[in-house]
Amino acid sequence: CQPDTGAEAVFHFLDFARSLSITTPEQMIEKAKGETAYLPCKFTLGAEDQGPLDIEWLLSPADNQKVDQVIILYSGDKIYDDYYQDLKGRVHFTSSDLKSGDASINVTNLQLSDIGTYQCKVKKAPGVGNKKIQLTVLVKPSGTRCYVDGSEEIGNDFKLKCEPKEGSLPLRYEWQKLSNSQKLPTSWLAEMNSPVISVKNATTEYSGTYSCTVKNRVGSDQCLLRLDVVPPSNRAGTIAGAVIGILLALVLIGLIVFCCHKKRREKKYEKEVHHDIREDVPPPKSRTSTARSYMGSNHSSLGSMSPSNMEGYSKTQYNQVPSEDFERAPQSPTLAPAKVAAPNLSRMGAVPVMIPAQSKDGSIV
Repeated sequence: CQPDTGAEAVFHFLDFARSLSITTPEQMIEKAKGETAYLPCKFTLGAEDQGPLDIEWLLSPADNQKVDQVIILYSGDKIYDDYYQDLKGRVHFTSSDLKSGDASINVTNLQLSDIGTYQCKVKKAPGVGNKKIQLTVLVKPSGTRCYVDGSEEIGNDFKLKCEPKEGSLPLRYEWQKLSNSQKLPTSWLAEMNSPVISVKNATTEYSGTYSCTVKNRVGSDQCLLRLDVVPPSNRAGTIAGAVIGILLALVLIGLIVFCCHKKRREKKYEKEVHHDIREDVPPPKSRTSTARSYMGSNHSSLGSMSPSNMEGYSKTQYNQVPSEDFERAPQSPTLAPAKVAAPNLSRMGAVPVMIPAQSKDGSIV
């Protein structure tokens, strides 16, 4: 028998290679964030495929700068799923018997970082097969808010806005009126599929409840809006109230400033008066004590005089007392009246007493 030529050898190798085949076609899968993605990979084996079965899943991240990562592996009848930290605990084989021809996996709790190309490789010598699946993770619309931008008054221009908090592009919008005629005004029809509707020269017919639905390829969200077009408000009264409020505030501020200024001046005056009092200056002599001492000396002299000269003494000596000091001196009940004649003193039983005179050195004269 003739040996095989080179062409025949290549043909036999291709037959062996084609003995193992993956029946799942390449495809693109879109899923929402947080959901579970099913990545299919089913294969068939040929009679020639007698080697050990190895299954390997690789991830080529959307960022081309990152290298391919092994995310799960089946080899030697064991499963290894802790290769890739970002997917640890979130990737699993769907079949409990991989030799049956099902190498599909589930990726749970999808994140935006999971976007990329997943490749399934199956080896059972001499057969080899692989397929790629493109996974896209989208964020469905959520947290949508509807509101009116402007004053809802008759004759005014304002806008109806619909804004989702998050959602992957492209987004589609749809406005509907849920009350009254349930028909949008003709002028709004051109904007019913946009996030903003411009209202011109509003009328009461526009009043009602509206809904806005936001959609993308993986989900939708809705919000409601109540529109009440009312007559214009009394702007003159509002302005007058604002002006009065401002004036009252200014008056109150003025009073506070005035009180603070007055209090500051009083403190300054008290401080100046306090500094004017000097501790080294003796206190002024009491005029009352002067008058008392003066009257006391005269009273002593009065007792030593005879009735004959008492009248002249009382006239001269008492007149020498300063009028101002005398008026301020307290009136003592023990003092005799200022004007008493000598004959009256003798009738009252006064006895003349002679007091020896003393010289300057203290000797009796």
